[in-house]
Amino acid sequence: MSRQKPNLNSRDISSETQLRELSHIKSSYGRLVYLASLRNPDNGRYEHYGSEMTLPAVVNKQLGQLHEKIFREWVTFTLERKKADIELYIAGIGLVDPAELIDAWLRLTPYMNLVPATIQGPERQKHISDFEVILGLLKNVYGVASPSPDA
Repeated sequence: MSRQKPNLNSRDISSETQLRELSHIKSSYGRLVYLASLRNPDNGRYEHYGSEMTLPAVVNKQLGQLHEKIFREWVTFTLERKKADIELYIAGIGLVDPAELIDAWLRLTPYMNLVPATIQGPERQKHISDFEVILGLLKNVYGVASPSPDA
């Protein structure tokens, strides 16, 4: 009996690739970073990096919904859980000095870009204020001096 290959179109392949990559990320914060990195800041569409292929509208919508779902879950975490999740993310990066990473986060505020475009108001503000509290704690944990405004 011959086995037929599943009939995958570009939409299925794109969606499957994104979900497979996302499934390898252990921390919720890391998933937010990953999904936000797929969003083009010029047009708000999600794109697969390294590919010139435009994702089909349905995949773009799925990624946006997934980004929003993970973000909404993240916002409900306690500060303690968020801090532990961020530390899991930092440990998973490996080759980056945590003190340098925290210093860069303090200067560049990349956490502000993790919020899905559909999220406004209190949830957006909660994310930013919670992250800044956690950064203050991590700054002390990793012995980071105040960031240099010249950097």
